[in-house]
Amino acid sequence: MKVTYIHHSCFLAETDSCYYLFDYFKGKLPALNPEKPIFVLASHKHGDHYHPSIFSILKDMGMQRICAVLSRDIPSRSVPEGVPCITVSARKTYDLPQGQKLTTYRSTDKGVAFLIEEQEDCFYHAGDLNDWVWEAESDAYNRQMTGNYRKEIDTLAQNLGEKSLTAAFVVLDPRQEKDYDRGILYFLKKISCAHVYPMHYWEKPEIISRFLTEHPQYQGQIILTEQPDTGTPK
Repeated sequence: MKVTYIHHSCFLAETDSCYYLFDYFKGKLPALNPEKPIFVLASHKHGDHYHPSIFSILKDMGMQRICAVLSRDIPSRSVPEGVPCITVSARKTYDLPQGQKLTTYRSTDKGVAFLIEEQEDCFYHAGDLNDWVWEAESDAYNRQMTGNYRKEIDTLAQNLGEKSLTAAFVVLDPRQEKDYDRGILYFLKKISCAHVYPMHYWEKPEIISRFLTEHPQYQGQIILTEQPDTGTPK
């Protein structure tokens, strides 16, 4: 599987059978094979995770086999006529048109997280599913947040069983200050994954370097999607 970082929480994953474009709202896409199907997945309606302009962008690139997979909080009318649209809810399993299995998990903010299983690849996109602990919130709020997050990750681990993920796209948000790594650390503890791509870091890729400095045991597993000195994609 080939992974291309686009912007913020948007990644393009390419397998032998198709493309998967997660949480696009802006950014330049690489050249695509118009003969391959592409799934446009949007985890929720927040403006930093979905913009319907993606469909005209793909059409202009010559892509003909487009399928939208949208969280149910996104209006299906945002998808152009003629583009198939699958509306998904949390904690359900769906069969996608190319034979893939899609399982959704409940976000701790809005919408869903995605787990996609193909014959050769298995990968996860968190959307806004994260341990959103904030210093300004009450202890009761933060305890509930942590409990809700860990429940979803534990369920993911249980569903995967002995299976390992090929790739995972997981929140690492510097706005959480000292608690920035809570969510990703629990994910790494519970889920076997070859490559983990931090996301949602608000154009501050230096947070990935900080994480690797503080947790060097994850060198080689955590992918540095951008160079912190220039902000240029690798």
